[in-house]
Amino acid sequence: MESSMYDYDAIVIGGGHAGIEASLAISRMGFSTLMITQSLDAIGRLSCNPAIGGLAKGNLVREIDALGGEMARLIDSTMIQFRILNRRRGPAVQAYRAQADKFSYSRLAKETLEREANLELFMDTAVDIICENGRAIGVVTERGWKIFSRVIVLTTGTFMSGKIFIGEYEHQSGRLGEEAAIGLGDALRDKGFNVGRMKTGTPARVKKSSLDFSRLEIQDGDEEMRPFSFLSEKIERPSLRCYVTYTNEKTHQIIRDNIKYSPLYGGKIVGKGPRYCPSIEDKVVRFPDRERHQIFVEPEGVGTEEMYLNGLSSSLPERVQHEFIRTLPGLERAEIMRPAYAVEYDYLDPLDLKQSLESKILENLFIAGQTNGTSGYEEAAAQGIMAGINAALRLQGKEPFVLRRSDAYIGVLIDDLTTKGTKEPYRMFTSRAEYRLVLRNDNADSRLTPLSPLASKERREALERKCEHMEEIKELLKARKERGKNGLELLREPEVTISSLCIAGMEAFSAEEKEEVELDLKYDGYLKRQEREIARFEKNESVEIPQDFDYDKVDGLSQESREKFKSVRPRSVGQAGRISGVRVSDIAVLQVALRGVRNVR
Repeated sequence: MESSMYDYDAIVIGGGHAGIEASLAISRMGFSTLMITQSLDAIGRLSCNPAIGGLAKGNLVREIDALGGEMARLIDSTMIQFRILNRRRGPAVQAYRAQADKFSYSRLAKETLEREANLELFMDTAVDIICENGRAIGVVTERGWKIFSRVIVLTTGTFMSGKIFIGEYEHQSGRLGEEAAIGLGDALRDKGFNVGRMKTGTPARVKKSSLDFSRLEIQDGDEEMRPFSFLSEKIERPSLRCYVTYTNEKTHQIIRDNIKYSPLYGGKIVGKGPRYCPSIEDKVVRFPDRERHQIFVEPEGVGTEEMYLNGLSSSLPERVQHEFIRTLPGLERAEIMRPAYAVEYDYLDPLDLKQSLESKILENLFIAGQTNGTSGYEEAAAQGIMAGINAALRLQGKEPFVLRRSDAYIGVLIDDLTTKGTKEPYRMFTSRAEYRLVLRNDNADSRLTPLSPLASKERREALERKCEHMEEIKELLKARKERGKNGLELLREPEVTISSLCIAGMEAFSAEEKEEVELDLKYDGYLKRQEREIARFEKNESVEIPQDFDYDKVDGLSQESREKFKSVRPRSVGQAGRISGVRVSDIAVLQVALRGVRNVR
C-alpha cells in the first residue's frame, strides 16, 4: 500500500453529527474535503435518544439551519412524531422536538454526504495528527495511511479511547458493537493537549410486541407537523405514538439491592457523567424520597420493533436490567433487544480552544462536538457547522466567524465552553441564554442567515420572501379597525390573536410568518428592553484585548484572575468578565490597563 494519499484542503475526523455539519460546510464553501470515519454504516447514527430538538436544543437546530446546515432538513425528512414543547408558556422557552426514524435519518445523512461534489468519504481510524512547526498538516490512520491537508476538524464523539460498561462486562467501544478509536487520545496527550474522561449512557431497547400498551399512558404528537428547516414548506410523514410509564418502589428496591454491581458506584468509571440526564441507579440513590420516576417509551422507527426507554439509562448487569424493567406497568413481559450501558471516553479541555473552535495548542486544528465535553446531537452539530465554517474561512485567509451570546444559542454554547470550560457533559438549556426572548425559535433565520458565510442564495432569497410576507401581514393588520384601534395595536392585547381578528387575505401566509409578526408585536416592550441590555453587553464585547497582551505587567490584578486571563486569553473585556472566579475589581483594573495600551498605540 502507498504510504500517503492525495492532498485535500480539509480532513474531518468522525462521521457523527458534528462531522456531518463540518464536512458539508467546508465542501459547500468550495474546498476539497475528506471525511475519515470508522464505519460508513454508522454515519449520522442517533446513538441514544431517537429524537432531534427539545428545550433550547430545538433552537440550536433552527440556528444550524439558518446558517446553512443540514440537521433540520434531515429530521424534516425522517420525523415520525412532532411536538411544540412549552406551547402554553412564553415564546422564549418554546421549542420544536421530533421523534426520528433513526435508521432512515442515518441513511439519509450518508446519502447527503455522498452526493456532495467536493466531499469524499474514507473508512479508517485516525490514530495521530501530523504536525509541522506548530501546525496540523495531516492525519495518520490505523491502516498506515498518511493523508495531508491544510486544515483538520476533529469530531471523535464518544469513540476516542471509548469503553463501555454493563455490570462486570467492559469492552473498548464507542458504542455497543462498534470498536473504540485507540491511539489518538494518547497521541494528543503527547502533543500537550489536556485530555480528560467523561461518561454518558443509554437505556435498553425493548421489543414492541412484548409490551402491554393498555397499561401505558398515550402521548400523541401535535396534529400539525411543522418543519425545522426554513426551506421546508410542508411535512407529510406518518405520526407514531409515544407512551409513558413509571418506576415504582419494587423497581427501586431491585436497583438498591444490586447497586454494588454498578461500575458507576464500584469505581470502575472515573469520568464525570451528565448531571441533567442521570442513570436510573443514580436517580434512585440521589433521590431516595421519590416514589416514582417517569419513563417515556418511544419508537425507534417505522420499520423496527425496537422501543427506547427514555429516562431508564443504566450500567447495571443485564440480569438486573431484565428484573427492574419488568416491574414497570406495561413492561411486565418486556423482551430486551439491546441492553443499557455506560460509555466512558476521552475529551479535550475546551478552554484550550479559541472562540473560532480552533485549537490554541495546534494551529489549523479545529475541534467540535462531544470531543469538547458536550452532550447531545444538537450541541455537536452546532459546533460542527461553526468549526467547518471557520476552517473554510481559514483556507480563504479570512477572519473567523464568531457568534456572540446576543446573536444565538450557538454563541452561548461556544462562549460557555471556551470561557468557563466544563467538567461534566455540557447540555444547552434556555436558562443559559441571557437574551432568550430575542433568540427565539421562530426568528433564527432573520438573526443568522444574513451573517452566515455559508448560507446559499436559495436560503437568502427565502428569507427575503419571508420578510416581504411579514410586511404584507403588518399592512393587513394596519388596515383592520376595531374599537378605535388598528390590528397592530389590537395584537398587543394579551387575549387577541391574529386568527381571532379574522382578516381577509391572511390565509395566503404561513402559520410561522403570522406567529412571528404576532410575537414581535405582543412582546415589543420586552424586546426593546432586552435590546437595551444587549447594547450594554456589546459595549464590553467591543473592547478587544490583544492576544499577546502581557497580564504580568498589570499591577493590581489578583493572582487567580491573572492566571485565568493567561489561560483563557479572552478576546474582549466582556468575555474576561465571564471567566469563572474572576473578580469584578480585576475587570476594572484590566479596563484601566487596556486604556493605557490603546493610548500608547
